Amino acid sequence: MSTKISSILRRYSIFLVLIVIIIVGNALHHNFLTVANMTNVARQLTVPAILAFGATILIIGGMLDLSAGSVLALAGVLAAQVYVDTDSLILTMIVGIIVGVLCNGINALMVATLKAPPFIATLAMMAMARGAALQYTEGRNVVMDHDSRFSVFGQGDFQMPWFGGESLVTIPYPILFLILIFIITWYILRHTRLGRSVYAIGGNEEAAKASGINVVRSKYMMYLINGAFVGLAGVLFMSRINIGQPNGAEGYEFQALTAAVIGGTSFSGGVGTASGTLVGAFIVRFLDNIMNLVGVGSHVQRIVRGAIIALAVIYDIWMKNRKTRSVMGNIDTKKVIKEE
Repeated sequence: MSTKISSILRRYSIFLVLIVIIIVGNALHHNFLTVANMTNVARQLTVPAILAFGATILIIGGMLDLSAGSVLALAGVLAAQVYVDTDSLILTMIVGIIVGVLCNGINALMVATLKAPPFIATLAMMAMARGAALQYTEGRNVVMDHDSRFSVFGQGDFQMPWFGGESLVTIPYPILFLILIFIITWYILRHTRLGRSVYAIGGNEEAAKASGINVVRSKYMMYLINGAFVGLAGVLFMSRINIGQPNGAEGYEFQALTAAVIGGTSFSGGVGTASGTLVGAFIVRFLDNIMNLVGVGSHVQRIVRGAIIALAVIYDIWMKNRKTRSVMGNIDTKKVIKEE
């Protein structure tokens, strides 16, 4: 019975943590659970969460992307410039996604084909993408008109007619994009051949090769999907602030990694879920929101975020070591029984 309870707690502990944070946040500040605050949190959550879904796929597959924030900025400023030149929202979105995919195609080339370590390859892309964004804009923002339609992606609301056609349900567009990316990530990981390959490669790449998985192609697909998510996030980010900001989204890659790791994605690869990452993103954003509401300084907030990452990694290592000891203990027990 205790083993069953322990298993349930391990599986759903992240959800329990989220509930506790909500209760604590409501106790600390009366505005925490208001509709206005929750809507604001959801809007702020969208971009880091979308990046976190891409990071989750990569980390499960045993890889990494440190360039997400910089590629987001490059994709966003180019998309903003396209809108200024063409006034086309569709073309703006397409360009943003294509830039993200191209940059991550280069990441995939370095990692999958040239065998560069993901840390080094994406660190190089981080510098190149940010430099390209600053060079293209000459360090200046791409300015939009105050009433520009470009802001619809990040600030607009979808009015959904309710039954009878009179009442309206208002859903911010960023939340719709977040739901869409969550569903895509969940479906890829749970119901596709690529998803099974991701887990297999992250668990044991050599065993994955031996089982017939095309590891190189799978790594390309992982980075390209991540690139599409990053490009979309770039458009949403710039749309929310209604300018093309080449210095924007600095450090967002670490927010994405934090959400993924807190959500149960293991840095050792082979473990992680889309739902866990979504909950992890909510936990990170709720903590930031609570600290802002109670007046915690920005420097202290950085310390807290760093501590959260450290604790999540320590917990991941502890769980991995515990599982290894359990497996080794079972092997030793079987060996003793066989010898007897």
